[in-house]
Amino acid sequence: MLDTPRFTEITPTADIRGDRHGKRAKCLQRLVRMDLPVPQTVALPFDTVREIAEGALPDLSTLIGIFDGEPRLLSVRSSSETPDWGGPGAVLNIGMNDAAHAWLSNTLGDRVADALYLRFIRSYAIEVMRLDEAPFDTATTPLEARTVFEEEMDEPFPQDIATQLGAVLRAMARAWEGTSARLLRQAQGAPADAGLGLVVQRMAQGMGPGQSGSGVVQFVDPQTGAPQVTGRYLGQAMGRDAIRQPDKAMFLTRDPRGPSLEELLPEVYAELLEVGARCRTRLREEMQVEFTIDQGRLAVLDAVRCPRDARADVAIVTALARDGIIPRAEAVSRIAPAALARLLHRQIDPDARRDVIASGVAASPGAASGKLVFDPAAAQASLSRDEPCILVRRETTPDDVRGMHAADGILTERGGTTSHAAVIARGLGLPCVTGATGLRISDRARTVTLPGGAILREGDEITIDGSSGEVMRGTVPTREPALDDSFRDLMAWSDAIRDIGVRANADTLADATLARGFGVDGIGLCRTEHMFFDPARLTVMREMIFAEGPEDRAAALERLLPMQRADFTDLFRLMDGLPVCIRLLDPPLHEFLPGEGEGTRALAAALDRPLSEVKSRISAMQEYNPMLGMRGVRLGIAVPEIYEMQARAIFEATATVQSEGTPIVPEIMIPLVTARREVELVRRRIEGIAAAVRHETGVAFEFKLGVMVETPRAALRAGEIAETSAFLSFGTNDLTQMTYGLSRDDAGRFMSAYVNEGVYPEDPFGTLDVDGVGELLLLGAARGRQVRPDITISLCGEHGGNPESIAFCRLAGFDYVSCSPFRVPVAKLAAAQATLLASDPAK
Repeated sequence: MLDTPRFTEITPTADIRGDRHGKRAKCLQRLVRMDLPVPQTVALPFDTVREIAEGALPDLSTLIGIFDGEPRLLSVRSSSETPDWGGPGAVLNIGMNDAAHAWLSNTLGDRVADALYLRFIRSYAIEVMRLDEAPFDTATTPLEARTVFEEEMDEPFPQDIATQLGAVLRAMARAWEGTSARLLRQAQGAPADAGLGLVVQRMAQGMGPGQSGSGVVQFVDPQTGAPQVTGRYLGQAMGRDAIRQPDKAMFLTRDPRGPSLEELLPEVYAELLEVGARCRTRLREEMQVEFTIDQGRLAVLDAVRCPRDARADVAIVTALARDGIIPRAEAVSRIAPAALARLLHRQIDPDARRDVIASGVAASPGAASGKLVFDPAAAQASLSRDEPCILVRRETTPDDVRGMHAADGILTERGGTTSHAAVIARGLGLPCVTGATGLRISDRARTVTLPGGAILREGDEITIDGSSGEVMRGTVPTREPALDDSFRDLMAWSDAIRDIGVRANADTLADATLARGFGVDGIGLCRTEHMFFDPARLTVMREMIFAEGPEDRAAALERLLPMQRADFTDLFRLMDGLPVCIRLLDPPLHEFLPGEGEGTRALAAALDRPLSEVKSRISAMQEYNPMLGMRGVRLGIAVPEIYEMQARAIFEATATVQSEGTPIVPEIMIPLVTARREVELVRRRIEGIAAAVRHETGVAFEFKLGVMVETPRAALRAGEIAETSAFLSFGTNDLTQMTYGLSRDDAGRFMSAYVNEGVYPEDPFGTLDVDGVGELLLLGAARGRQVRPDITISLCGEHGGNPESIAFCRLAGFDYVSCSPFRVPVAKLAAAQATLLASDPAK
């Protein structure tokens, strides 16, 4: 073994480290330690490769001298610290020259020698010297290729192996340092100074006489993770030729479609199976193995973590844990939360052809196909006909929720990841693409004009991919979600590890049912306004809004009371004693009113009032800035009958369920609080309603009253607010808007520019701003606990399903986070990973 500061021969005892030489070099050492037939290999560390990029080559004569035998033909492969960061492609047969050609002609024959020489000249010219490919297309012999090279370079083709190797190393080192490569790997999460290692390996030819060739094998299905030998083998080939030419390659296992390696070389096939089994046990991973067969003798050139989709990834790591190869905690830590999210939704078939016609923001994951519809009524009509549809809007409003429930997917011209469409879609588990670039949607003409000018009309079929933001023409094949035993095991192990609660934002019985199926710890946010958008309830709600006085308003609320009571009764029964936090009505009342057109005329008819009067009342209720207007607790104080009706519905439902033997302590949340006095006013009325219901029903029950901290002032005055509150739940959607002075519905138009220019590191509506908004959370939590040590602290905004935000909340000592039902599994996994990370100081 030769070990110099600038390169090291890979042996069982060599000092090879993944953080210095890269993962490929370290894996090759592990294969060597397993006594697998790995060709002689030398590893160059990150520092050496950086020096090569700057023009300082190592001692190549010493490096080449490590390799014995003739001819000395070498390959060079990249070895980055993390395989996902990529690296330059491999260069094979370095050292091929006239002398090597003559030697190979005598031993393997002229045909093989010519093929190897021709291939290397083309590869060296195009991949190393960056010459145009076209002039070499007509070259069919080494002589012709050399002539083209010398004409293009105006110098002879290099015959010295050190010259060839030096050029290859420089080309690969400089390619890694190039701007395009740097941007690509940074998109994969690599740091700006990420290093590249290189491995120089003796060629194991697959072009010799007899049974010689090369192939690639893995031992699990890449889509399901089930045990299955897959791959290809190609005779008289090298590298990954078998994958690049599948029509010429043979199968590995017996197959009725053609010959197989198992039949051709059963001993080698059995040896490959043993390699796979040993890699799984010793490397603790399912590996894809690149191999060469030289006259019947196996050589293992490389092994990498086998490519797989999210479903297979979960199946593989849970199988490794069940077999005792890795601990369950490691299985939990290996799955990326974002990958888990793809398991929960239908996905585009990876083999399907995509005719992408537009792209936007990937606002809610999953894929859906259907006919274009332009309003909620059309979506509901499609649902009644059992026809899939995609609801297309310029931007959605609360009045569109009925149509969103009926649609299979949502596409909007405006908005971002936290716009109304995105938030509701994630809660419903619907695919959604917002802010579709270049689309022009006309509700009046019921058309979508594409960036190129083509027009889609109502009834035309499209497919949207909420995981990528793509919009495709026609119906694209999809694959169903896979919530199998592996997924359930992963969730159970996550539950056993995490030390922060995970609740769900659930507004309907369907939401709560889904959340229970995911093993949620309770409901952290039930937004009662969504219960009023059912057509039958919406009419009564509008009658209440148009009431002339308290008596008329009370009559309308009396009709809404049994509806709300039934909602809460069903919800309490379903949750079976788990905590349920109900937010009192939050949005301004005008959001329940129709816009211009048929909706206004229908309301006038329902109220038996002139159209002009209805229009005038609607206009009078409009606000310049509704988000900062009469909503939340302000509405409860100005129109107290609404909160009183909701409180009565909650308490009557509590009495009913408790009398059935299910203990329930409802949590009532007051929205948009800014001062303690607001809480005192609402508390006094709610306690009066509670006392009345206890007296009327004869059932003793308790409840908790708390606030949603979504204004900066509430966070700053959390100490005095906590004096009259049992819990503080931070609503980071509005808190982020108010802290930044940004509208989450409009920020998507310029946020990418802000992030690209480094104004913000991330979109603050997608990832919690720990420096600004996070400081308000820390201040609010600390001041609240200083006054009331037993107060419950939680986060219930969209950030509740974000892994980085969950880690922040855990470190801040929050009791739980709450997110949309479909994000619950992601949140549970992220919470477990945050717990594991905190328990391991080395990380």
